[in-house]
Amino acid sequence: MQHTPVEAGPFIGGRFVESAGQERQSTVSPATGQVVGSFALGLPDDVDRAVTAARHAFTSWSALTVFDRCRFLERLIGEIENRREELARLLALEQGKPYRVEALPEIDETVSNIRVAIELAKYLDGTMPQLANPRKRAFVYRVPRGVVAAIQPWNFPLGTASAQIAPALVTGNTVVALPAPSTTLIEYEWARCFEAAGFPPGVFNLVTGHGPVVGDAMTAHPDVQVVAFTGSVATGRRIAARASGKAQLIELGGNGPVVLLDDADLDVVLPDALRSTYGAAGQSCTASGRFLVHGALYDEFAHRLIEAVQREVTLGLPFDDATTMGPVNNVPLAEKLDRHVGTALDEGAVVLTGGGRAKGFPTDLYWEPTVLTDVTESMAVAVEETFGPIAPLQRISSEAEALELMHKSPYGLCAAVYTRDVARGLRFAEKAPSGLVNVNAAPGDTETHLPFGGRAGKLSGTGKILGRYPMEDVFTELKLVSVNLG
Repeated sequence: MQHTPVEAGPFIGGRFVESAGQERQSTVSPATGQVVGSFALGLPDDVDRAVTAARHAFTSWSALTVFDRCRFLERLIGEIENRREELARLLALEQGKPYRVEALPEIDETVSNIRVAIELAKYLDGTMPQLANPRKRAFVYRVPRGVVAAIQPWNFPLGTASAQIAPALVTGNTVVALPAPSTTLIEYEWARCFEAAGFPPGVFNLVTGHGPVVGDAMTAHPDVQVVAFTGSVATGRRIAARASGKAQLIELGGNGPVVLLDDADLDVVLPDALRSTYGAAGQSCTASGRFLVHGALYDEFAHRLIEAVQREVTLGLPFDDATTMGPVNNVPLAEKLDRHVGTALDEGAVVLTGGGRAKGFPTDLYWEPTVLTDVTESMAVAVEETFGPIAPLQRISSEAEALELMHKSPYGLCAAVYTRDVARGLRFAEKAPSGLVNVNAAPGDTETHLPFGGRAGKLSGTGKILGRYPMEDVFTELKLVSVNLG
């Protein structure tokens, strides 16, 4: 298909500007191997300009009523919907996800995230506490914090950006955003939607570049009050340290365990397993990271899962309507999948289907949908976040063993348990050390208005990214005003 290369750069103070840096980086499609465009490698000077613009815009933006801010976000939705197919095509090219079954739905998810933020923000309120002094009145206001630094990942660039940025804006904050390098172009086009929607200059700003340069400058900037980040554990921990003293919303990785107890209904499990393991080519923090399967069901589940993968998962080019799974996004990830599967085989695991990179595609980033059995706790594929289309099957003998393995894991983002006994599943879920636990549903199944984030004491982050929770806990703070009536 024909594609006009996108030449991306900073969006600061309501207009697209030249970067302080002279270098650019090309973006190569993981699906086609062709150059999709390029982006400016920003410098700390770009960050300072963007933060300054956001700080100046904050006074007037925060003074608007929530209904006025909602009207701007409604116009943004209109611009996104007008460009739905165009945005989805670029997303499929740049990220690699199938156009029909994943890229278009991500554009729709972006709109949904903004709509939910609009609706929930209208119901945020303060209080008028009772006082001991009858001649005084006290008012507790919920007020925006200021400038938000929002840093996005490459797996769901617009879905995550909207989940971070819409709640920040609608509550009166201003934003400086940094997209992941490999999905910068789609967020640049999103910035064009902000421009077309007529947002006041400086309310939304975008700086392009690399995290260790631009991201570090953003998170440590003295005029940034809030840092929102979604991405890897290693990067998130560095950002959290640099942003010490600021409000933080940090959503990191997971190893989503899926527990099949001895009475699990495999007819319920299998469609969820396919969707949560091979959707987005496994490149999701909510993916089924490993299956902890009771021995009574292990062999049958393995057999039926292989059949289902071979029958229903079609690896292919993003713009082929038959495709259900595209390539992985980048070379370092593909190499990690190589290592995880390779070391698992060396340590005794068995490949039942897939197991490596597929041949005959434009790039070598097409990784086969894979099922591994005889996985043990010593294997990296069982204990780390693999982030690819791999289903590691590990045998368990009891609920207690499953819970013990989950407690030993450093991750605590999401999990699932399958059982025909709902009360048994609920008791298990209440004991499981994850921020989200689903009974008889895939680990990441949730809705936009519900809280989503890691469990305390784990490495999966802090704060909740969906619903009203980031609005109340991160993007606003309480302000007390008292009046002496005389």
